[in-house]
Amino acid sequence: MSDKFFTPISGMELPRFAGIATFMRLPYVQTEHPRAAEVQIGLVGLPFDGGVSNRPGPRHGPRALRDASTMIRAQNGATGVRPFDLARCADLGDVGPNPVDGPDTLARFESFFAGLKGRGVRPLSAGGDHLCTLPVLRGIARDKPLGLVHFDSHTDLYPAYFGGKTLTHGNPFRSAVEEGLLDPKRMVQIGIRGTTYDNVDTDFATAHGIRIIRIEEFFARGVADVMAEAREIVGSAPAYLSYDIDFVDPAVAPGTGTPEWGGPNSFQAIQVVRECQGLNIVGADLVEVSPPFDPSGNTAWLGASLMFEILCVMATAL
Repeated sequence: MSDKFFTPISGMELPRFAGIATFMRLPYVQTEHPRAAEVQIGLVGLPFDGGVSNRPGPRHGPRALRDASTMIRAQNGATGVRPFDLARCADLGDVGPNPVDGPDTLARFESFFAGLKGRGVRPLSAGGDHLCTLPVLRGIARDKPLGLVHFDSHTDLYPAYFGGKTLTHGNPFRSAVEEGLLDPKRMVQIGIRGTTYDNVDTDFATAHGIRIIRIEEFFARGVADVMAEAREIVGSAPAYLSYDIDFVDPAVAPGTGTPEWGGPNSFQAIQVVRECQGLNIVGADLVEVSPPFDPSGNTAWLGASLMFEILCVMATAL
């Protein structure tokens, strides 16, 4: 299926520090591009952090992830997967947010992803804060709820804050369940830890049958065992993968707004994605990379590496 147009520029052809940065050096294909209809997996930037409840910065994530992803090569060294040979991939650009109007931004995002769904494009998005996941799901899961593999240190199952109706990055998955976008019986949340306000999120999970695997259980059982259960929960039906970079320990990935100590290292962070192989992932995202909190760029580089691992899983599912 390899097509020269959809093949990333090789570092053997143009140094990776040269040229215009796109996700993994893929072609930039806008909707009106003559080959847009051929795209199977579209990489999309969602530069919005209007749902952040404390430290902002993820609006700068997509740009940092694009730049870091120029380091990606064509083949997964561990699995041998060559995703760009298996699927026609392209950088579809950023969905322009309204930085002063959250509801309008969510509507813009939803419309864009509904358009991708209509064209049969499977999205791999770079946030942005975790609220960005909700309009993606609204765009691609209206006809039938999806399963979910969710890597995070927080459940994001809280109700709207301050007794109001405004959504934040603390409640996209609660809203998605309530709106019928996700099947709670096919949801697994892995890596949860840290202090909490109360039990309102875990009570919601219990009431709806959402499986939460806290970090203590994750380390006690090991990656392979936990992910075997995750695959069993999600099953073979279409599913979404959402990866919050704060799943990873902040000693490794400090560039995020709500870090929690006691998380996985970088290898374990990659392992959990590889263990999703075989799942029918029809959409995914990597969110909450906040470059201002990590001048080294290491968090963005890990995020870009995780996006490549996710892409490998998605490409083999086509």
